Amino acid sequence: MTIHPFRPLFIGAFVLAASACGFHLREALKLPPDLGQVRVVARDPYSPLAQSLTNSLERAGATMASEDASDAAVLRILSEKWASTPISVDQFGRAQEYSLRYAAVFRLESADGSVVVPQQAVELSRDYVSAPTTSAGTESEREILARELQREMAASILRRIDAATRTMPPTEPGTTPGTDPGAAGETPVPASDTP
Repeated sequence: MTIHPFRPLFIGAFVLAASACGFHLREALKLPPDLGQVRVVARDPYSPLAQSLTNSLERAGATMASEDASDAAVLRILSEKWASTPISVDQFGRAQEYSLRYAAVFRLESADGSVVVPQQAVELSRDYVSAPTTSAGTESEREILARELQREMAASILRRIDAATRTMPPTEPGTTPGTDPGAAGETPVPASDTP
């Protein structure tokens, strides 16, 4: 088997172009080191989103707490909503294309009850075609899209937690995340114009 002489040149050009446009691989999920054990709490104890988040957190290296643990950080799934709305109809007024929407609201609290990631809403949607004359396979397509949206929702929530915790300043022992340790009783020193 012969290797085309320009193949290394094409590969090198692709790598150079990809790095020049700012492309970089996504880093692994990074949770705050002082977060400790985590448990996922949802209104529905059998929520597929809660199960998916638990599995993803375990794969990311988080220590999962038991259901009755009181000294654990809590990822609360406050609500989950599904909606399927028609977006196009045929000449007889029957829906042909639908938009499947999935929204979830969550927040992350530390073991002491302070908010690590404030309440946020994530909404995802997918469009699918459902011919009104052949309804044999449409429900399974909707179910496949629903499972895909649940996986994407879990990944989106974890990315938001990761982004929020990466932008937080490092905390000193004994302080609450998001507070300024120097704010209590200290006056800022004005900067002087002279070197």
